[in-house]
Amino acid sequence: MANAHDYATAAPEIFLAISVMVLLMLGVFRGNQSTKLLSWLAVAVFAVTLVMVLRAPAESSVSFAGMYVADGFTAFVKIMVLIAAAGGLIMSLGYIKEEGMNRFEYPVLFVLATLGMMMMVSANDLIALYMGIELQSLALYVIAAFKRDSLRSTEAGLKYFVLGALSSGMLLYGCSLIYGFTGATGFDAIATAMKGQEHASIGLIVGIVFLCAGLAFKVSAVPFHMWTPDVYEGAPTPVTAFFAVAPKIAALALFMRALIVPFVAISADWQQIIVVISVASMLLGAFAAIWQNNLKRLMAYSSIGHVGYALIGLAAGSAEGVRGVLVYLAIYVAMNLGTFACILCMRRKTGMVEGISDLSGLSKSNPLMALALAIFMFSMAGIPPLGGFFGKFYVFVAAVNAELYALAVIGVLASVVGAFYYLRIIKVMYFDEPAEPFETPMALEMRAIIGLCAIFVVFFAFYTAPFVASAQIAASALVP
Repeated sequence: MANAHDYATAAPEIFLAISVMVLLMLGVFRGNQSTKLLSWLAVAVFAVTLVMVLRAPAESSVSFAGMYVADGFTAFVKIMVLIAAAGGLIMSLGYIKEEGMNRFEYPVLFVLATLGMMMMVSANDLIALYMGIELQSLALYVIAAFKRDSLRSTEAGLKYFVLGALSSGMLLYGCSLIYGFTGATGFDAIATAMKGQEHASIGLIVGIVFLCAGLAFKVSAVPFHMWTPDVYEGAPTPVTAFFAVAPKIAALALFMRALIVPFVAISADWQQIIVVISVASMLLGAFAAIWQNNLKRLMAYSSIGHVGYALIGLAAGSAEGVRGVLVYLAIYVAMNLGTFACILCMRRKTGMVEGISDLSGLSKSNPLMALALAIFMFSMAGIPPLGGFFGKFYVFVAAVNAELYALAVIGVLASVVGAFYYLRIIKVMYFDEPAEPFETPMALEMRAIIGLCAIFVVFFAFYTAPFVASAQIAASALVP
């Protein structure tokens, strides 16, 4: 039976669950004209939940019979997830009205998906892990196909659903093997069962491989990335922005906890799996994006590459590696939200445009937007002194200190190759003949998101130390 301590530990999730039911009832009784109101209420719910996460006790707390954990690591990740979800929803406000998606279920599904992500981050058991993933995924399948009149959006939702169901099956099979060979589903109980073992049995390794395959799908790491370009291109743009940040952060956090906590004794066995996935993701992300002409597809391959860089920190398996991943993800949120906000502002009389060629001469027609997009592209390429450089720097340092020299070198080379397609966008904006200008002015909320993200990326160098110190505290909660 759950007690008062259990409910207090999970207060942010409980508040989010109650809020989503209230929002759903409001939508049912007030109809689709309440979509904007519900969207702002959902953003307010995210803000209150964020405050609750910030005010929670710093010490680690395990509840619900060991299935749920709240500590510094979960708090750090949940703050990023809530900021990303709120940003994605605010970016949707103008889009859903103009594109005929003005239905009250939209913000409700956003909150449900976010609740699933928060449960994923705090999962301390294979069953809790699966429940969180499915709650998130079922909401995301619907959001991907939310633009019902669009063939591309419907196709994106269907692809995501079919491949997501396949990955869930692989994940469950892996969990069942892990349970069969350790006799436990709780991460702490599995860690106790593994104590003193230098190498796992073949059956357990197969279980870990299937677990990694299921989680690699959720973070769109190679070779489980096949859904990403089509879903990113087909889904409504603000939904793509949401997909690119919040679910990836939650899944990477879960990836780290599901490998480091229960299987710390046999890290040499799973480290090589992560190294292979990381190298493949970095290389595919670097080379496949070169030939893309659609901005959203390019961002899909870019996100695959970024996941590869983040997985370098996980491969290191140390507190320093986890710290590098957390710093990387925080900067990744700002870069991606800002970039997708710029893509959302690419509107002409004929409707939304997404081609790279549509950015031609943007520096002359809209110099501020061109400057912001150039900042995000330079940052993604890892050009110092912008935030993206520090994200890569910390994961590469963690890899070197873990003696993963080849992985760090491949990461640097992939980053150099990837810089080509980011710089190509800047070249198109500043040196090509001007194309037809976009409709202006931009909505106030879009200006705010682009401005805040650009400021964070540019000035990260000035507050690196306190930020990295916070990430170090969060990482030490996961890897003592």
